Formats: sequence, structure tokens, C-alpha cells
Amino acid sequence: MEKDKEFLKKLVIFHQKYRFKETINLIPSENICSPEVRLLLGSDLLHRYTSDEGFYRGTKYIDEIESFGKEIAKELFNAKFVSLRMISGHIALFTFLLNFSTKGDKILCISPKDGGYPGLSEEKLPNILGLKVMNAAVKNYKIDLNSTIEVIEKNEIKIAILGSSLILFKQPVKELAKLNIIVGYDGSHVLGLIAGQTFQDPLKEGASALFGSTHKSFFGPQGGIFLSNEDLEIDKMILHKLVDNAHWNRIAALTWALLEMKHFGKEYAHQIIKNSQALAKNLYERKFPITGEEYGFTESHQVLMIFQDYKKNVDFAKRLEEANIIVDCGIRLGVNEVTRRGMKEKEMERIAELIERVYKGEDIEKVRQDVIKLRKEFDDIEYRFKDVNLNYLIEELIK
Repeated sequence: MEKDKEFLKKLVIFHQKYRFKETINLIPSENICSPEVRLLLGSDLLHRYTSDEGFYRGTKYIDEIESFGKEIAKELFNAKFVSLRMISGHIALFTFLLNFSTKGDKILCISPKDGGYPGLSEEKLPNILGLKVMNAAVKNYKIDLNSTIEVIEKNEIKIAILGSSLILFKQPVKELAKLNIIVGYDGSHVLGLIAGQTFQDPLKEGASALFGSTHKSFFGPQGGIFLSNEDLEIDKMILHKLVDNAHWNRIAALTWALLEMKHFGKEYAHQIIKNSQALAKNLYERKFPITGEEYGFTESHQVLMIFQDYKKNVDFAKRLEEANIIVDCGIRLGVNEVTRRGMKEKEMERIAELIERVYKGEDIEKVRQDVIKLRKEFDDIEYRFKDVNLNYLIEELIK
């Protein structure tokens, strides 16, 4: 028994040291939470249930936390209706489809080959709901508006879902909403940029709903959110269908992150855009295959480095991992986490240089030590309330 406990403890400690303290993380679908958010995830709320009909007692503070969080989210995203009960971005997407589509409908999505979310492939969520998938026209990872409108009109499409796993540029919400179709916006990747008012405002532009993950460019705990200006009773609709216990510790932690975003989001999101464009430019100047040069490379937190041979992408991602630079095999590069660490444009140049050194075959151990050195120069987490008494919080939460 003691051996098992020590084994697990070591694995967690090794991971914490490796990923949290010694790597530069450029995965665009990940971020880091503030110490306060992490503390709330470990509060007594993680043990509890509540219910709209009052079946569970002792929930008065849980209910008040949720109500408060919803009000902050409404203010932040200029939405009239909010659900914080989405336990993932995938469930938020499922909720949208359940609410707005009927079996046999044709829906417009971005194909995974163009960077679209794989969950919207015809054999995934649409198959469960009996929906027919048509693909938007995309050129160089940017939606071709005129060709996409032709697809919509020719196929009598009812619903368009914008947003994707690879999202470099703003989506044509306003233009498609004018076609008298339902537009849903999957903001999983760009939710923090939307909250920080640096990308676009899907609800204002005509989307029926904005939904997605809360842990990518948005720096909350893993989970999801659903927002709309239409009169939707989402929480009642999903109860015992998609979600039962919505994880109230997560909702409390998300509420704190919403408060952080309300106070620091604009500064954070603007720095993300500066950083992503600086990283793209520096890599492009070093002759890396960075897409979107004709459009200014990127308008989001993502930069796309894609070699013609996918195997070369995978091999290079593995070599970067050996140097403690963490990317996916896309290769999508996200600056959201390093931005929250406090890095700015000059650090993007240093990161580009480190990536180049790996590519040129420099000794991996030497590069790795320089990566760790850069990482340790930014050991705090920015864009948060630093006047919180963490000792008091810790004492209260672990008693």
C-alpha cells in the first residue's frame, strides 16, 4: 500500500515539476489557472450536489455562487441568457444542436481537413442526431464567403456552426446571419479573445448562441459555457439529458476566472494578439512554413506551422518536446499560456530562436536548459488579483 501511494505521489510531483515549472507550453487548447481558481477547485463544493427543484438541502451558497457567476458572464459577453453547467465544450456544442436542430436538417460546418472540430464530422455528433453535414468553403484556413453562401443556398442549409479547432481569422457571422439561417458560434478556442474584445462579438453580430470551452484562450478551469440572447431555458433542457451534477467547484472556479477576465481581460487579450503576430513573424523570417502570410498570419492566439509532409510535423513536434517546448502535432502554436506567464513580444523572438535551434539540430540538452531558463524568468501568473490572502484561503479550504 505504501509503495502504491509513493508511486502515485511521485508521478504527480514529476508532472508538476515538468509541465508547470520547466516547459514552454505552446498548445493552443491549454492554459493555466490562477492560484485562486485552483484553490476553489479543491473547496468543499467538489463534494456537493444541488438541484433546481430543491431536492438537495444545504445548497443556499451553491445556488448564490451560480447566480453570481451567470450575472458576471452576462455582463462580460453582453448576453441575456447563460448556462455555466456545461461540463465541456463538446457538451456545449451538443446542447446547441439539441436545441436548434431536428433530425434530417442540413448543417454547415468547417471540415476537419480545414481545421474544423472533429466532433462535427458526419460520423460523430451529427450522426447521433441524424443531421447531414455540408462543409464551408475554406481557402488557406480562411472561410471563402461567396463560395460558402453558394453552398448554403444550393443545399437549403438551416444551421451554420462557425468556429473551429484551427482558427486563425475572424468568422463571417454577420454575413451568414443575414441569410436567415441559425448561426451558432463555437468559441472554444477564442473565448478569451471575445471576452477581451479583441476578436469579434458573435452575439452582437447575429449568432443565436455562443458556446465552447473555458480553458483555452479563456483561462478558466476545464469545462464549458453556453450564452445566448434568445430566451432559452438551457439548464432545464439539459438536466438529466446531458448533465446531472454540473461540478459546483468548477462553477465557483469559473466564476472567479470570469471576474479575472472582467478586470484584466482586455489587457490580456490584446497582448495575446501582439504575441501571436510577433511569434508568427519571427518564425516566418526564419523560413519556417507559417501559413496566412497574405492575411497577416493570424488574428487569434494561434499560429500554424505546417510542413508538407505530416510525418515531418510529428517528428519535429517530438524533437521540440525533447527540448521542453510543448506543441501539438498540427503544428498549431498557441501563445495564450506564455502570455499569461507575462511574456511579451521580445520573448516571442526568443521562443522562435529556440525553435530554430531545435530545427537546425543543435544539442537538445543545451536547448532544453535554455528553455528552462526562459521559463523560470516568468514564474508568476499575470492578469489576476494579487491582493488575495492565499494563506487565509488555504487555511479555510483545507481545515
